[in-house]
Amino acid sequence: MSTHFDVIVVGAGSMGMAAGYYLAKQGVKTLLVDSFDPPHTNGSHHGDTRIIRHAYGEGREYVPFALRAQELWYELENTTHHKIFTKTGVLVFGPKGESAFVAETIEAAKEHSLTVDLLEGEEINKRWPGVVVPENYNAIFEPNSGVLFSENCIRAYRELAEAHGAKVLTYTPVEDFEVSQDLVKIQTAKGSYTANKLIVSMGAWNSKLLSKLNINVPLQPYRQVVGFFESDESKYSNDIDFPAFMVEVPKGIYYGFPSFGGCGLKIGYHTYGQQIDPDTINREFGVYPEDENNLREFLKEYMPGANGELKRGAVCMYTKTPDEHFVIDLHPEYSNVAIAAGFSGHGFKFSSVVGETLSQLVTTGKTDHDISIFSLNRPALKGSVTTN
Repeated sequence: MSTHFDVIVVGAGSMGMAAGYYLAKQGVKTLLVDSFDPPHTNGSHHGDTRIIRHAYGEGREYVPFALRAQELWYELENTTHHKIFTKTGVLVFGPKGESAFVAETIEAAKEHSLTVDLLEGEEINKRWPGVVVPENYNAIFEPNSGVLFSENCIRAYRELAEAHGAKVLTYTPVEDFEVSQDLVKIQTAKGSYTANKLIVSMGAWNSKLLSKLNINVPLQPYRQVVGFFESDESKYSNDIDFPAFMVEVPKGIYYGFPSFGGCGLKIGYHTYGQQIDPDTINREFGVYPEDENNLREFLKEYMPGANGELKRGAVCMYTKTPDEHFVIDLHPEYSNVAIAAGFSGHGFKFSSVVGETLSQLVTTGKTDHDISIFSLNRPALKGSVTTN
């Protein structure tokens, strides 16, 4: 195998693998390097499914990015034999007047003229008999959004990238970088590789190697869990159109998925998680009593018919920035280096468009998309990004 490439992508997970595909599709000689064998269970993309929402409670600025991501997911599904997306719709609810997340989701939908249904209290309970909410709750239902099959997404991008000539090095941790304005070099146990351009997208491991590039963004990995629970299939199955959901209740934000093929309702507690080092994270679900207890608290109150036997649990990671917005930018000193980091537990849905964006940044130095909110130089990161 050649040791020189046009672009090296370090970290071939959600964002990196998508970038590798869009580069290789253009005929760019691309090397993807990963510490594992993607898709795998060591990062932030496993657990079968991820939600894609268009009306966005984290900020209406994300909506155009989400819509472009959806277009690219449809394109991927039409290009591969893997199942990529299913339109379940997404339900967002919370106490009326008390949930900033629900309020921003509604405003995002209005500003971008998205198709949604607005509901209150009893309307929610009648439409979805498996959901029990107080009268003072309101909701927004977005019928055109839904669920991505995350591991299939990465599997499809990998297969297509390799079909277009990209090379994938698995089980190959990067030990060091050398970077200049027109050349990058990575050192691994398997040897050294050079390229004209570099993309860094190592998920929870970003901080450890970005520091070698004199970038010190405060990125904090967290341990995150999800559980699959025995559910009343007549109320919570995808077969009867139970939606994916993202809700803000007094205890925090929860998210979940209908039961696909009897797998049970899947639920996670977005607000919960322990700060961890990705190299020493405890990947055993249930090692903390809260792993299961927090999920059951929600189910008992709001979806009691899904509060059955725990069928299985899984542990993954979030990597958060201080403001929980992403980092997608060129290195401030080296315009041939692009960085993707800090996806803060809500990034997977965007990995298609992030991959497209990264491919544009390293090939043209600019992108079609407005990524100003993701800048290394934004106020929330001022003083924490240092270069030498």
